[in-house]
Parts: sequence; structure tokens; C-alpha cells
Amino acid sequence: MKFSTRKKYILYLIGILIIIIMLKYDIGIPCIFHIITGYYCPGCGGTRAIRALAHFNIHQAFRYNALIVLLFPFAMIYLIYKYVFKGRKSISNNIWLILLIITILFSILRNIPMLYILAPTKLWKDNFSWRKK
Repeated sequence: MKFSTRKKYILYLIGILIIIIMLKYDIGIPCIFHIITGYYCPGCGGTRAIRALAHFNIHQAFRYNALIVLLFPFAMIYLIYKYVFKGRKSISNNIWLILLIITILFSILRNIPMLYILAPTKLWKDNFSWRKK
């Protein structure tokens, strides 16, 4: 399905609006994989990590999901290059394979009890005493 440029911009604006609403009202996305299996997926804590990054709390963002925090700058650079500067070069298959391997390893390691530090920490509101209800 092809979208016109106008429709693409409308979809981008809707996405930005949803992100702003999620940040303002502390709305999170529950992980269905974690609810069903009890294990953390590679994305568990990702929404909270992005929210912490939006508040410039990098330390807490790492505690929620280190993989998201490490890959976020690269994803933004790639998206800016591709869509703003109209770059034609795509990511090679080798890079995609490396990212897949890193993601799978991260997913396995964060579920090992000895490496509990990779598991997401408690909810956002529990970690900040300066946030008043």
C-alpha cells in the first residue's frame, strides 16, 4: 500500500501526538509476552526507558532497558538520514544479522537470575520521589 506524502505526515503527527500523550499521562504499554510467560522480552521496559530519556534521566533509562537506550541514537540518526536527507543507502544484511544476534543475547541474558541487573526495574512512579500525585 502506497501512501501519499500528505498521508505520511499525518501519520507521523498522529504518532508524535500519541507519544506526547503517553509521556504526559504516564501511560505504558503492557508486555503480552511477559504476562503470558513471566520472562522479559527484549522490549520490556522500552516504553519506560524512552520516557526516562525524554526526561533526560539516562541512568534510569538504562535500568529500564539498556538495549533500547543504546540503539535509540543510532535509530534516530538512521531515520533522519533516510527521511530528512533522503539517503538512498540502506542497512546491509550483515548489520541486521548483528542486531538480531545482540537482541537475542540480550533477551536471554536479562532472564538469567545472576544477571538480574539487565531486567527492567520497578515502575516509573516508584523510582522518583520528586514526582507528586
